Amino acid sequence: MARAIKMPKVRVPLPSFPGKDDEDYEDVFEEMTLAEHLDELRSRLVKTCVGIGIAFIGGLFLTRPLLDLVRDNANVERFQSIDSTDPITSFFKTALYIAIAVALPLIFYQIFAFVSPGLTRKEKRYVYGSLPFVVLFFLAGAAFAFFLAIPRAFEFLSNFNSDIFEFAPTYSSVASFYIQVSLGMGIAFELPIIMFLLARLGIVSPKRMAASRRYAVVIVMIAAAIITPTPDPFNMLFVAAPIYLLFEVGLIFARVASRRRKTKDEEPELPALEA
Repeated sequence: MARAIKMPKVRVPLPSFPGKDDEDYEDVFEEMTLAEHLDELRSRLVKTCVGIGIAFIGGLFLTRPLLDLVRDNANVERFQSIDSTDPITSFFKTALYIAIAVALPLIFYQIFAFVSPGLTRKEKRYVYGSLPFVVLFFLAGAAFAFFLAIPRAFEFLSNFNSDIFEFAPTYSSVASFYIQVSLGMGIAFELPIIMFLLARLGIVSPKRMAASRRYAVVIVMIAAAIITPTPDPFNMLFVAAPIYLLFEVGLIFARVASRRRKTKDEEPELPALEA
């Protein structure tokens, strides 16, 4: 009889699936020279500029309706034109602002793509997964400023000592006001996403975030005072209230993220298949 050959046991690990945490996976970071970093930066900037340029063409058709809306919000019939080139430069500046707003998803993506080589696979998954929400929350904050906060601020400014002062601002000052408040509120609305990522990556626990409420109130009031240049407390509270509400929403997000992270850590490991 032929003698049976005893084969050694081989442990075959289960394949890793996309979206699952693989603790045995070793992240490999590719080293890049300074010239390669600069070339990557140039490539990202070129793609961003091309996207903004394409959006600028569409922005030219949306500029006049936006100017009419801004004029109505500012409570003026026409803007002052101090310089002879103000009308044409203001028109093209507005078209550029529209183009940047339309190209925001591309801009955020290029930023994350540039820094992604320095992130682990888990961090990349969380960052890219949160990218749509980053854009959505930023636009929500800018829309809140554009349609609610800024008109209220202009209502106060245009009626302040109106029997002494004539409210007739230049478009450049109004545009700067819009950019400052809209950009500030857009960044402030990113707070829940940032808190979610910090908790999901285990950097800051929700318990520690909740313990910092008293400091959060002070920071929110300071941020509201910076975002809203008007000196009246009503407009400042009108901006501070939603920012603090976003902090509380961020705490909910952080607790959900922390709970998911603990669930992942407590999941039993699947046994290796034996052949």
